[in-house]
Amino acid sequence: MTDAGATRTGARDTFPKLLLANAEAMADRPAMREKDFGIWQTWTWSDVAEEVRDFALGLQKLGLEPGEKVAVVGANRPRLYWTFAAVQSLGGVPVPVYKDAVADEMAYVLEHAEVSFAVTEDQEQTDKILSISDRLAGLRHVVYDDERGMRDYDHTRLHSFAEVQKVGRERVTSDPGALAGWRERIALGRGSDLAVMLYTSGTTGKPKGVMLSFDNVLISAKNGIDFDKLTADEEVVAYLPIAWVGDHIFSYAQSYVVGFCVNCPESVETTDDDRREIGPTYVFAPPRVYETMLTRTQVRMQDAGKLKQKMVDHFLAVADRLGEAILDGDKVGLLDRLHYGLGEFLVYGPLKNRFGFTRTRVAYTAGEAIGPEIFRFYRSIGVNLKQLYGQTEASVYVTLQPDAEIRADTVGVPGPQVEIKISDAGEVLYRSPGVFVGYYKNEAATAETKTADGWVHSGDAGFIETASGHLRIIDRAKDVGKLVDGTLFAPKYLENKLKFFADIKEAVAFGDGRDFATVFLNIDLASVGAWAERNDVTYASYQELAGHPQVYDRIRSAVDKVNRDLAAEPMMAGAQIRRFLILHKELDADDGELTRTQKVRRGFIADRYAPLVDALYDGSTEKHVVTEISFEDGRKGTITGDVKIVDMDVHSTKKEAAE
Repeated sequence: MTDAGATRTGARDTFPKLLLANAEAMADRPAMREKDFGIWQTWTWSDVAEEVRDFALGLQKLGLEPGEKVAVVGANRPRLYWTFAAVQSLGGVPVPVYKDAVADEMAYVLEHAEVSFAVTEDQEQTDKILSISDRLAGLRHVVYDDERGMRDYDHTRLHSFAEVQKVGRERVTSDPGALAGWRERIALGRGSDLAVMLYTSGTTGKPKGVMLSFDNVLISAKNGIDFDKLTADEEVVAYLPIAWVGDHIFSYAQSYVVGFCVNCPESVETTDDDRREIGPTYVFAPPRVYETMLTRTQVRMQDAGKLKQKMVDHFLAVADRLGEAILDGDKVGLLDRLHYGLGEFLVYGPLKNRFGFTRTRVAYTAGEAIGPEIFRFYRSIGVNLKQLYGQTEASVYVTLQPDAEIRADTVGVPGPQVEIKISDAGEVLYRSPGVFVGYYKNEAATAETKTADGWVHSGDAGFIETASGHLRIIDRAKDVGKLVDGTLFAPKYLENKLKFFADIKEAVAFGDGRDFATVFLNIDLASVGAWAERNDVTYASYQELAGHPQVYDRIRSAVDKVNRDLAAEPMMAGAQIRRFLILHKELDADDGELTRTQKVRRGFIADRYAPLVDALYDGSTEKHVVTEISFEDGRKGTITGDVKIVDMDVHSTKKEAAE
């Protein structure tokens, strides 16, 4: 029974068909949970099928037609996930949107997608939709989940989720033909039908609508399930943006295919606590999540007593030496195993419990490269953290790391039914059942990205290791460059090494076509703030703390350590960081500096802070800047300051030292 969902997945399947099958085969098994007022509420597969049915029949009564687009805006709420299946059951296409997108960003996506309906989480998201409704000519109805604050709104085109479901339930009891018609509509669905439109993060321009079919999503989901031997007994915590393809596969598609339970936290703020309570067996997170958890842990360690700090340092050193070998099943001596076992009892176990990873069998990271040191830390304490390489256009899966073949410097081997080749220019190309149908209303971009025979240009530079068959990603193809002297310049590689340090939250490297490498840095306010509190360093703002001389000394030490590491790497030794500065503000998605998935928009930052980039290369030791910022309510303001620029020493390479 545990893999019943997986055995039913075929080329003609759709989410609504799988839902009905799960409701029959696994009726009483938990399908979703949500923490509400501190209590976990549970819905079985039978319950979910009824919830989806009622909402679908209610939407149909409101006039939703096959082929129409429905915006889904909000956090990880059961009703929003049910909306996907309800819309798909009527032949419609859900278009999930990032909840933290400002109104103008949201307007572009929804206008481009030509949405007819919008389903929102709460008053805040509803207000955004209403504020841009004049730009959405086709928008007919808005449905909201949370009813708080909505009483005095004009409900001519506004409806509560509960109200729509009530209409659907009444149709079930009063009109038998409605239910039969709904099931007939589901039966008409085919794997080749459009299942969802997911918009790209827009790192290099306007977001593009990636059209994915049911075959794309469900076959890829099943291949991932088979690769990691997932069953209906898995527990997953859904906390990533619902508009991100990672969440769509891990928190929606794979749950429907194999039948495991998806758990929705009470709020963003309680996610860590809720994860500890659930103890997920299957985890997926971008590198930033793992980095943040490690940073918080390092901060707490610094607050511990000296004896405890020494104990933690000792056993983490043991883990660094033995942990990955034990996790991979390699031969390790009895005394070493006992030593590691004591560390498990005193340090590693409590750490995993703190992270919520006590029961985790498989953990993945993807979205961008993770720092090797961060990756090894989690594996060393017994977390089976693996990397995969994927894209929205691939329905996530391109490569995965098989157990016992896990390394920090590769992203694994081609996933099931995936082909990979490297172009003459060094770009990674792939082909698989998950390859997207095309970009919505953008045939030119589709033709640039996807060849006639189905190969997709990833935009990433990499190579396949001859001996292992593993793929190594160097950087975005457009970002990899060279210094004037011909030295390879891979900015993401430098940035990830810097972000391993708890005090550094973000880094943006420059150097292509220049004489040497330089970086912008953001400090991590939690880590540096905790240090400041312990050392009686007073500050009134991020800007003041970032510019403090002692903070610059701490960051300088971290950059120096990175340079020492680079000096030991023949290919990267010439790209040691010669100068750096700490930005006077945190990089922010609302200011266009990051995407909604928190990726650096490198070109935008280079243009926006061009005077600072110039100052890094013209010998300046300080630069006055005035920067426009956006507030959450849409207002604009400015922030000014004097940014200091620091020169760094360059370390001798191994070859130079030998000579």
